[in-house]
Amino acid sequence: MSLDSEIQTLTHDHVFLGARHDRNARRTLWVVLLTAAMMAGEIVAGIAFNSMALLADGFHMATHAGALGIAAAAYAYAKRHAHGRRYSFGTGKIGDLAGFASALVLGLVAMGIAVESFARLLDPRAVAFTEATAIAIIGLLVNIVSVLLLGGHGHGDGHDHGHGHDHPTDHGHPHEHDNNLRSAYMHVLADTLTSVLAIAALLGGRYLGWIWLDPVMGIVGAIVIASWSFALMRDTSAVLLDATDPALEDEIKQQVEGPGDARITDLHVWRVGPGAHAAIVSAIGADHETIRQRLKPVHEIEHLTIEVR
Repeated sequence: MSLDSEIQTLTHDHVFLGARHDRNARRTLWVVLLTAAMMAGEIVAGIAFNSMALLADGFHMATHAGALGIAAAAYAYAKRHAHGRRYSFGTGKIGDLAGFASALVLGLVAMGIAVESFARLLDPRAVAFTEATAIAIIGLLVNIVSVLLLGGHGHGDGHDHGHGHDHPTDHGHPHEHDNNLRSAYMHVLADTLTSVLAIAALLGGRYLGWIWLDPVMGIVGAIVIASWSFALMRDTSAVLLDATDPALEDEIKQQVEGPGDARITDLHVWRVGPGAHAAIVSAIGADHETIRQRLKPVHEIEHLTIEVR
């Protein structure tokens, strides 16, 4: 084998996008269009019916449309630059960056809902129950369609196998997550929750006279949305800061040191894309090929660097 042929055989790219990347991108784009259409409808209806409630909800949906747009743009950017050399470990973490940005937006939305709800609790306002309920029901139907489009956001996402040889491959590991899709899912789920709470509050106000129920439901929704935002920020920031996975570290140590003739002296593990991790393993007592063979069952490792001392 010539040197050029050997180099070509050993060379691999760094494409660590999810196997469902294109499907998730298409579904996210459809949800962006649905959300934008509903947003425009509420704003137009608010102007036509002189309803501040509809206008407020329309602009509230605009923030979600913007966040979902970030998710769609992240899919497109990651795909376009997947084979470029600008990013040392590929663009698999672009989705986590977009997810973190979306989580911040979601947190701001929760704060805005809470502030407005407290204001209305202290200063109740007349509500056009019939019109508001009809729009809320339409919004709920749109949100349900969006949730179904983005269903299965947290499980079963594989990863791309477009890289070269000698890297273990994944076969549906349960810990795979596409945080970009998860962020989009959180936004439509938040909208669905607020629609359900709004309908309950509007019906309670119309038939029972409980005007106070509307702002109370708003506060409940804000608390739930804030908790989702915090969880998403926590998980995405861990990926962006290259936090290690203790369970995966333990599995690597067991595979390398299990036979008893090798010891790991230094170990770094971090995520480079949905379901894909990179690892740097420094060890003594075994050669490169032995360590590589022992780590083949660890399917999460997509990029492996071995240092034998």
